[in-house]
Amino acid sequence: MAIDFSEEIQNLRHTLDQITAVTDPDELRARIAELSEQAAAPDLWDDPDSAQQVTSKLSHAQHDLERLERLAARIEDLGALVELAHEEDDEDTLQEAGNELTSIRKALSELEVRTLLSGEYDQREAVVTIRAGAGGVDAADFAEMLMRMYLRWAERNGYGTAVLDTSYAEEAGLKSATFEIKAPYAFGVLSVEAGTHRLVRISPFDNQGRRQTSFAAVEVVPLIEQTDSIEIPEADIKVDVFRSSGPGGQSVNTTDSAVRMTHLPTGIVVSMQNEKSQIQNRAAALRVLQSRLLLKRQEEQDAAKKALAGDVKASWGDQMRSYVLQPYQMVKDLRTEHESGNTAAIFDGEIEDFIDAGIRWRKQQEVDGE
Repeated sequence: MAIDFSEEIQNLRHTLDQITAVTDPDELRARIAELSEQAAAPDLWDDPDSAQQVTSKLSHAQHDLERLERLAARIEDLGALVELAHEEDDEDTLQEAGNELTSIRKALSELEVRTLLSGEYDQREAVVTIRAGAGGVDAADFAEMLMRMYLRWAERNGYGTAVLDTSYAEEAGLKSATFEIKAPYAFGVLSVEAGTHRLVRISPFDNQGRRQTSFAAVEVVPLIEQTDSIEIPEADIKVDVFRSSGPGGQSVNTTDSAVRMTHLPTGIVVSMQNEKSQIQNRAAALRVLQSRLLLKRQEEQDAAKKALAGDVKASWGDQMRSYVLQPYQMVKDLRTEHESGNTAAIFDGEIEDFIDAGIRWRKQQEVDGE
């Protein structure tokens, strides 16, 4: 069936107009100008953390504007390409135009998803915690597989990461891990990944080769910023120090540099051991604790909304996504019904389609609930 390029290009322009109206390129240019001025300040790097935030925000704002302008140019070029193909009656050029149409559609869809991120903390960087659930050593191994999946996803998108804590299981895998994704909108994007993930496979740890079901919980919270007023009285915090440990429980540090911080009023516990000093681990633990309390405060202020990183049991009955490797290969999201048979690609970080479907599903849930 021949493609009606005229209608398709009109649809592309309409979609881009809608995205542009929400994104507001003029506001984006003003933000770039302001951030560029901050980045040019001679004393910028006197505060490395603040400097990194400024340069990161500038880079991503420039990228967002360039992506909008590039898509507008690609749509105009597509129109010219189709016109040339018709003039010369060139099937190869027409085929090229069809491929470009498909590519632009996909790029617009990805950009459109970003406009659905309008939550109070959606623009924040993210702190992700993965915990092994039911399933013994297979669950610990699954937790490590999920951690690699998200870190590979970040790497594929050019996002910075920092692993804050890894608690290794005795035989293999991880009891838990906490890491940061350093990119604007990382929380809004990854918050749809929060919940229980389920793995079905032939266990590599079972000498009888039996099929095993295991679970892991994913928690996503927004990273605390200096402007947030999350003050925690010293009396509300209990701090324990211990030696960092590696795989199999082996000690990897000769000093008590690891930190376990407990928030006594809520019972929230944060452990950090990946920094070199106790002071650095304590600072990282406090930052993550503040992030979790920030999200808790948001949930309390809007109790009608379901908690974005709520109580995740990591067991039967509450899973949001299944990864089946045996007897067939399939990853399926149980909320959106989105699925893929390319399990190897998913575990290598190709999860954009699942995230996009999750964001669209969440927005629809919000609309239906209004």
